[in-house]
Amino acid sequence: MERHIDKFLRYLEIERNASIHTIKNYTTDLHEFGIFLKDAPVESVDYLTIRRFLAHLKERNLTSRSTARKLSSLRSFFKFLVKDGYLKVNPTDAVASPKQEKTLPKFLSETDVVSLIEAPDEATVRGLRDRAMLETLYSTGMRISELVGLREDDIDFIGGTVKVYGKGKKERLLPIGDRALKAIRNYLRKRNAVSRAVFLNKNKKTLGARGFRKILDKYVRQASLKEHISPHTLRHSFATHLLNRGADLRSVQELLGHANLSTTQIYTHLTTEKLKSVYEKAHPRA
Repeated sequence: MERHIDKFLRYLEIERNASIHTIKNYTTDLHEFGIFLKDAPVESVDYLTIRRFLAHLKERNLTSRSTARKLSSLRSFFKFLVKDGYLKVNPTDAVASPKQEKTLPKFLSETDVVSLIEAPDEATVRGLRDRAMLETLYSTGMRISELVGLREDDIDFIGGTVKVYGKGKKERLLPIGDRALKAIRNYLRKRNAVSRAVFLNKNKKTLGARGFRKILDKYVRQASLKEHISPHTLRHSFATHLLNRGADLRSVQELLGHANLSTTQIYTHLTTEKLKSVYEKAHPRA
């Protein structure tokens, strides 16, 4: 099992150009399945083996989303083994994915976003950095991994665009607002460090995603926001506010870097909820 997993992970990295995050998830899921199999050879895996594994996950009270991800990992793994000629049949083909509950992404009001962005103390270099990061996240809707991966030469201050590398290391160009660009300039002037990376930690090394999450938690408390807010909440807010102000779904899809429009369509539920709220408040017989 282990040698097959290693071969598959190399295939993902070299041929599919998968992101580190994707490879990490596959590694976790496949090794977990390997432990479940114990010493059973991979060619002995059939439909019932997969069903027993899913039952095992259910006993551990995993969410349907987590279970679906693990099944998706197994599908890709066995598809690779079939393609590679090691197996003749993919044992996951006849297994249905668990039904997932549709949860609406959380987002902040425009007022709360302003409170959060303006929370850092711009009298300090650290505060300038934090203001620049928050402005950039909300201005572009980029992912946290894309934010911490930014390099100075990725930013076109004159053209008002920023280049990011998304999932699967796919490159895309995003518009970025004047306020975000001004905040980045203010930070770069004061940070006193030579580095290609834009956002640095206190040791003048590239700030990581975990470090940013701690920073965000600090300003959520400082701005007295009651909801649980993650870096992705600003991305959700970006998309929702654009749609509420008339942006079309296809453009928002491009900005978010979603491969499929169906991924972006979750945000239309949020705008529908807003319309319902307005209707119920305004219509005399609602």
